[in-house]
Amino acid sequence: MPTLRRAGAPDLYYDIDDYTDPWRNAPYMLLQHGFGRSSKFWYRCVPYLSRFYKIIRPDLRGFGRSAHTTGPLDAFTVEACIADLDAILDAVGAEAVHYCGESLGGILGMPFAAERPRRVRTLTLIGSRVRLNQSSQERYRFGHESWEAALTTLGARAYSEAKNTADRFAPGTDPGLMEWFAHEQGLSRVESMVAVQRLASVIDTTPYLARIEAPVLAIYPSNGPITTPEQEALLKAHVRNLRLVHLPSEYHNLHLTQAAACAEHLLHFAARHDGIVCTEA
Repeated sequence: MPTLRRAGAPDLYYDIDDYTDPWRNAPYMLLQHGFGRSSKFWYRCVPYLSRFYKIIRPDLRGFGRSAHTTGPLDAFTVEACIADLDAILDAVGAEAVHYCGESLGGILGMPFAAERPRRVRTLTLIGSRVRLNQSSQERYRFGHESWEAALTTLGARAYSEAKNTADRFAPGTDPGLMEWFAHEQGLSRVESMVAVQRLASVIDTTPYLARIEAPVLAIYPSNGPITTPEQEALLKAHVRNLRLVHLPSEYHNLHLTQAAACAEHLLHFAARHDGIVCTEA
């Protein structure tokens, strides 16, 4: 359970999951979590992936077991996140990775792939929008003046509970999963969530899309509230090597509700790029 300690920058926590054959030089795959979450939220996908790839699961700065930042709230920037990813890959000794991000993790993956083309073998986006649409902006407010006001008024736990029933999980979802999700996200510092929200509410990754050299896999719900047809159209218009997969759902958290399907698509997308077979002999 390594923690990367850096002078003048927040400490970064990451997990490594490696159940690959010891005699094979398996490639690395990095799984980046979404808004207000941590590396723990990948637990359902890891067993499917770590048999064939060395999995890196970082906690974003200010979340999970990474150090809380002490700087201004607007210090959470794309440039800072790219520097953090560079530092983790350097520490692990990974020249390049298959990058997979869910929601915000994929949003950050687009500029990382554009700015660091030699470090990204493939890029997979699970429910990651290109830019924030107006309907999402309104929905995130939960009756408050703004998204930020909702976070500061409700707090991390109550905000998570509201979001869970709004667009994350379908009715009838295992209540244990929803409780676990709300509990874990409720451990996040509101200050960190506000800092990320300030970036997430304005970031538009469209300018990065045409510069992404890696093949891109987008795993989207078939009728999702966040990754709308408008978002899909932007990917199709600007990404040179795109594969778009729809999983049947009207809700957002596919990496938890359809983990096996997400992992299978991701695994075989990466394996085709590497020219390997990810099945037992």
